[in-house]
Amino acid sequence: MRSDRVKKGLERAPHRSLFKAMGYTDEEIERPLIGIVNAKNEIIPGHIHLDNVVKAVKEGVRLAGGTPIEFPAIGVCDGIAMGHVGMHYSLATRELIADSTEAMVMAHGFDALVMVPNCDKIVPGMLMAAGRLNLPTIVVSGGAMLAGKVGDKNISLSNVFEAVGSVKAGKMTEGELCQYENNACPSCGSCSGMFTANSMNCLTEVLGLGLPGNGTIPAVYSERIRLAKKAGMAIMELFEMDLRPRDLMTEKSFENALTVDMALGCSTNSMLHLPAIANEVGITMELEKANDISSRTPNLCKLSPAGHHHIEDLYEAGGVQAVMAELAKKDLLHLDCPTVTGKTVCENIKNVTNLNNQVIRNIENPYSETGGIAILKGNLAPLGCVVKRSAVAPEMLEHRGPARVFNSEEDVNAAILGGKIKKGDVVIIRYEGPKGGPGMREMLAPTSALAGMGLDKDVALITDGRFSGATRGASIGHVSPEAAEGGPIGLVQEGDTIFIDINKGKIILEVDDNELDHRRKSFEPLPCKINQGYLARYAKLVTSANTGAVLK
Repeated sequence: MRSDRVKKGLERAPHRSLFKAMGYTDEEIERPLIGIVNAKNEIIPGHIHLDNVVKAVKEGVRLAGGTPIEFPAIGVCDGIAMGHVGMHYSLATRELIADSTEAMVMAHGFDALVMVPNCDKIVPGMLMAAGRLNLPTIVVSGGAMLAGKVGDKNISLSNVFEAVGSVKAGKMTEGELCQYENNACPSCGSCSGMFTANSMNCLTEVLGLGLPGNGTIPAVYSERIRLAKKAGMAIMELFEMDLRPRDLMTEKSFENALTVDMALGCSTNSMLHLPAIANEVGITMELEKANDISSRTPNLCKLSPAGHHHIEDLYEAGGVQAVMAELAKKDLLHLDCPTVTGKTVCENIKNVTNLNNQVIRNIENPYSETGGIAILKGNLAPLGCVVKRSAVAPEMLEHRGPARVFNSEEDVNAAILGGKIKKGDVVIIRYEGPKGGPGMREMLAPTSALAGMGLDKDVALITDGRFSGATRGASIGHVSPEAAEGGPIGLVQEGDTIFIDINKGKIILEVDDNELDHRRKSFEPLPCKINQGYLARYAKLVTSANTGAVLK
């Protein structure tokens, strides 16, 4: 066993004495040591209950003959960090989570791992660590929040952000906003729409590192606790089989993940996280692959914010496995990929059926014949940019308009709430990329304000930063190269015409090449907004969004 390095032999008597100082018995020390990576904290609704999930995991490990040993991981709540300096730190914590998990595991000689995350950067950070460490690993998340309710309408966190814009536009009273505030988030769990957290939890199932149900069983259901116990037992089987993340996360499984991503209409942030996870297992995932897969993958679901269904509805319809079963009808998946169940994808979905074709459209009757995410390219984004096509109004799939240029999220928020953005505008938000931000902030506030004001069908937003999974509308992010690296988005001037064709994958700055060359000669990117601490180091090491914003 790998853990023998910390516990076996005469020379390890001092090490064993330290285990015994914590109350471990000889019998426990002799068993496989299973690291339980616990992201529980008291600042994220998706994590506040993870102590109960971890307790169940430990029971499962002990039932199957292992010794569970818990250690922590940090996490940022994107919703609470949104719209201020805190959001600079969110994406950057992904690398901290991966690095700190690596440090704990390498220092203490664990034999296998169970990872218990739930929210935005925590899930991909742990998956990156799993690929890097390549020990038998299983991921069991904390589960999704239930949808909120105002009157007879189901709502989620994104509706509260949009309601702020509605109040500013005089379409809603402050009393009605208070109703939304008090009812949108009725339980613990990751926020109830197909936002980044739930996107990544669902894709963990597809990558093979999560048990069926991991992405959709609600946080407050007893089935979530039973799943955690099963995960604890399953890790002992994986340990005996020596089945490791790099056996599971192969090129085929990443293609499966992209395919299910397109069918579900996941967050655009998956286009940051999947390449970063792939990078850890030695696979290069080009953005063009997403467009290739999207071109042949139908969009089967419209979950909040793209539609009125929530994760609990997806769960009741059969979950991720039911979506995969629909896709398999047209041979769109690699069914021979192994998973942590010890079975292949084909075996996992063998007896699965779609229980609600209003939530999961039948493959013959999709919302669209192409997938939920599109990659655009052109002279404004030579290395690509990303849009959640399934959440864009049909009238905005093609758009031409004048550029309104802002160098920060704060500036554009003030303009939107001040009534300075008009129908037809193309809002440019730059110096918000991985380096320029630094940290590539999510910008849910401006997109929600526009939606709340009823402008989401009339105004496009383009940024070298990123948008929340809760964003809807023609919100185009991850523009690469970013302004801070001299990208063309830094050359845009107020009033320039920009053309967007989402279905054809085009994003064009309609300015003569000679004029762009002239602008480029005098262009000096703005300096990094934060020049000390972790973010200053992060800005020096982070790569472009099109490569997953990984560290060099």
